Amino acid sequence: MTEQEPVFVGGGGDSAREPQILRLGYGNRHGLIAGATGTGKTITMQILAEEFSNAGVPVFLTDIKGDCSGMALPGTPRGGLERRAESIGLAGYGYRESPVIFWDFFGEHGHPVRATMAEVGPLLLSRMLDLTEAQEGVINVAFRISDDEGLPILDLKDLRAMLEFLGENQREISQSYGNVTTASIGAIQRKLLVLENQGAAHFFSEPALELADLMRMAPDGRGTISILHAERLMRTPQLYATFLLWLLSQLFEELPEVGNPEKPVLVFFFDEAHLLFNGAPRALVEKVERVARLIRSKGVGVYFVTQNPDDVPDTVLGQLGNRVQHALRAFTARDQQALRRAAQTYRPNPRFDIAEAIRDVGVGEAVTSFLEEKGNPGMAERTMIRPPSSLIGPIEEGQRQMLMLRSPVAGKYERMVDSDSAHEMLARRAEAAAREAEAALKAVEVEQERAREFNSARRYEPGARNAPRQSSPRAPAAKRGDTVVDAFAKSMARQIGTRSGQALMRGVLGGLLKGR
Repeated sequence: MTEQEPVFVGGGGDSAREPQILRLGYGNRHGLIAGATGTGKTITMQILAEEFSNAGVPVFLTDIKGDCSGMALPGTPRGGLERRAESIGLAGYGYRESPVIFWDFFGEHGHPVRATMAEVGPLLLSRMLDLTEAQEGVINVAFRISDDEGLPILDLKDLRAMLEFLGENQREISQSYGNVTTASIGAIQRKLLVLENQGAAHFFSEPALELADLMRMAPDGRGTISILHAERLMRTPQLYATFLLWLLSQLFEELPEVGNPEKPVLVFFFDEAHLLFNGAPRALVEKVERVARLIRSKGVGVYFVTQNPDDVPDTVLGQLGNRVQHALRAFTARDQQALRRAAQTYRPNPRFDIAEAIRDVGVGEAVTSFLEEKGNPGMAERTMIRPPSSLIGPIEEGQRQMLMLRSPVAGKYERMVDSDSAHEMLARRAEAAAREAEAALKAVEVEQERAREFNSARRYEPGARNAPRQSSPRAPAAKRGDTVVDAFAKSMARQIGTRSGQALMRGVLGGLLKGR
């Protein structure tokens, strides 16, 4: 397939007069694949991914049930598939594997996918946790101190260490960075615990995913298809939505503007798209809408795969120019309303009733509409979807492991790295402050003992009754140029004059050392 050749989707349905094609130049105008369970959405996603790959476009897709892993192997000959290819005019149909790289959030069925807290950043993290304005302010203070003090926040334990540090030093930090309250810190810590229970520790770590590995080209010029095994990930919708939004945000920040390219630079397929929006904070939905609208200019196409178009907010749905609508079932009054709303989003075709077609199309059929010249919506057509060239269904786990060993990124991400970051640095500073406090206390005790010996000797000397008392040496005061961490250590050292002060110092510093 040449770069100018369009993606052949299907044709030959009851009313379609011409093959249904998706023009590569409009591949970054986003799309929707919708339909009830068992109507063929996954196969449609598979054939579109194959065709984009054949055109030299890298693809990223989420595999909810593991069915897409078969794309790594050539399909098995089936008379039904060959007859369908012939009936819709698909010339040269054959069986061929696609260049695939397997990924897995948890590293079980693919190469691990990770990102650092610093890459996600305070804004997206706050949206993900649905924080209040005051709590978001605390997160921003934590990241600001991280930058000012050279304390990188890379994983969950780093962020927890920073929050504990904020709690132990509220007075000093509030004077420089704004009010920080114990209530806000506690609320953030509880929400982080929920996120950690969902498996976030696997994601917020190193080595971080390099976006270039999602945009690889195979030696034969085809784009690689990155398949994210998401069967376990979809059980934690909050984490699933955060990861996908982070990925889009990273691409938007790193990729250059390309305007209207001849073909996309990358195409995403997000299965079970309703997980991105169900129960999501309004601010998070707005972020998805904004990213989807702007990332088009970077040459990235985003295709949402879901059961019902109603699963996607209208503000996002309006940006999806290429559509494949499989059958919708209308058993209830609510289903019938959803069916009518779905039909109203298509350009009418005088040859048939769109709502009836959406209700009546069989498995492997769909009502399609793709952007035409000048970006105008195409007329709705009833279409038989072309068969895939790769294997339909999942592959054996042993086959997956063999393919992973031969992967171009094999060995790059498998071993988790725990870099020297905020948690370790704060622990060392606390230990150093504790040692200084111990030394200061010993010095005080030595001076006090000398003073007692001196006063005891003076009692037996003439005129020694009113001898002046010796003052205890003081720990150095904090200077104006000290960092927040140094000022904290010195302020605590000044309190060390008695054994109760030493116990206080160890108790406070123990808070910084929790979790080690």
